[in-house]
Amino acid sequence: MLSPEAAIQIAFLLLTLALFFVIYNLPKKAFSKLRSNTRATSQSSRHFLIGAQLLSRARATRHRAAADSLAKEAVAEADKALSLLPRDASALILRALALDILGRRSSALKSLDSALTPPAAKSLSKREKGDALVKRAELQLSVNRRRRVDSALMDLVEAVSLTRDNPKAFCLLGQCYEIKGMINEASQAFNEAIKVQPDCNVAREGLDRLKS
Repeated sequence: MLSPEAAIQIAFLLLTLALFFVIYNLPKKAFSKLRSNTRATSQSSRHFLIGAQLLSRARATRHRAAADSLAKEAVAEADKALSLLPRDASALILRALALDILGRRSSALKSLDSALTPPAAKSLSKREKGDALVKRAELQLSVNRRRRVDSALMDLVEAVSLTRDNPKAFCLLGQCYEIKGMINEASQAFNEAIKVQPDCNVAREGLDRLKS
């Protein structure tokens, strides 16, 4: 039978060994998790880059069938990226742009909604978020101009507050104001577009409509 002193020594030894085991294994687990996250990020980035190249080719081609085929491949690569990092805003935007080429605007809108909702949106720069807002507004107006004009208007007001060098944003903003009968605001938006891009025909045509 162990003496009380021996029992205390054995308990102390076991406690020391347990603490050593915890201290030794925690860094290994943390490193393993970090390595796993790094691998997922690297693989996701690879799929995103391939998808971006496919999207660029889809936009460049004049052949409808080829554009659709390339856009479908871009969507597939975006989905692979999202399977690794589900909240990757860039991959969600890539997916939306490719779906738009395919004419799947409702699905494209859902993808943009996800990209522009926290926490995904936090990873976007001002320029990226502004461009995404403009694209969402454009899709909203194309799906249902009258019903979605207010939502599109909110997106565009935020977009031009983030970046003021996007003529398309000001043109769409002008069109939204025009739809709502806000002539002064529409005129100001079209004029802002011309300041950014003096040869902007869409803005000039908008101003001509307002004068007629």
